[in-house]
Amino acid sequence: MLVGVLLGFLAGGGLLVSVLAVPPLRRVRLADRIAPYLGESARPSRLLGEHSGPGTALARLTGPVLRDLVRRMDRVVGGRTSVQRRLSGLDGTETVEDFRVEQVIWGALGLIGGLLLGGVAVIAGRSNPVLIAALGVLGGVAGVLGRDYWLSRQAKRHDAEMLAEFPVVAEMLALAVTAGEGLAGAMERVCRLADGTLARQLTSILSDTRSGTPLIEALTRARDRTRLDPLVRFLDGMAVASERGTPLAGVLRAQAADVRALGKRQLLESGGRKEVAMMIPVVFLVLPTTILFAMFPGLIAITTVAG
Repeated sequence: MLVGVLLGFLAGGGLLVSVLAVPPLRRVRLADRIAPYLGESARPSRLLGEHSGPGTALARLTGPVLRDLVRRMDRVVGGRTSVQRRLSGLDGTETVEDFRVEQVIWGALGLIGGLLLGGVAVIAGRSNPVLIAALGVLGGVAGVLGRDYWLSRQAKRHDAEMLAEFPVVAEMLALAVTAGEGLAGAMERVCRLADGTLARQLTSILSDTRSGTPLIEALTRARDRTRLDPLVRFLDGMAVASERGTPLAGVLRAQAADVRALGKRQLLESGGRKEVAMMIPVVFLVLPTTILFAMFPGLIAITTVAG
């Protein structure tokens, strides 16, 4: 019955695609309407187009399909601004389109995993087509949402590392500025001595300045990419100090102290939220063990006397 359902589904899908692809039912796009007036050469197939990088025949065949799925997913899922901001915060070269392609791949893997679970259910004797289809759909949705969740986890971990490094880097910059270094020289010295997420951020700013970008503009671009308010104030302070010549060492030390105080508040808040979770091992592990040790000698004595 399952084979018959799959064959019927494939036959019905092929018939539906064939009917929808005939000219009376096919929607004419704006590009197709104006294409005859723009040039005499016909538009080549996307499968025969030029490819900038090396790729297998399978990649060339599946590339147009993946790009179409990416565009449709972007329209359905939305949140392009949020994804762009999280990707920019990671200081990587990945674009939103690359992330959508990864979401499509994760969704396909989830779909295959759901269908495999459906196959296990069929082997176990539960050959319900609705159950198999539901497992496949749930697996695909879980794959798409799982890639977005993993990106959020990466962004949070990246932000936490930057906040942990911020006080030390800020005080090193303040010390270098107090010793007579300029802002660019102080940043270069700190990047040479430090190694971390924030140091790499400062290194990218210096790389922009070496390529001809003014320091203030490079600091502004880095500020626009970040999602952390302390780092935004830090970069704004350096940009204002570089533009107006105001003292910078005191501002950097004050910002480092503010970030340390913020870390203490976050630690206290995290402890307050996890107070119930910390009681679980006490109630379900330590307390029963204590009661058992307290009652065991008495139980042994009662058993001995009764025997």
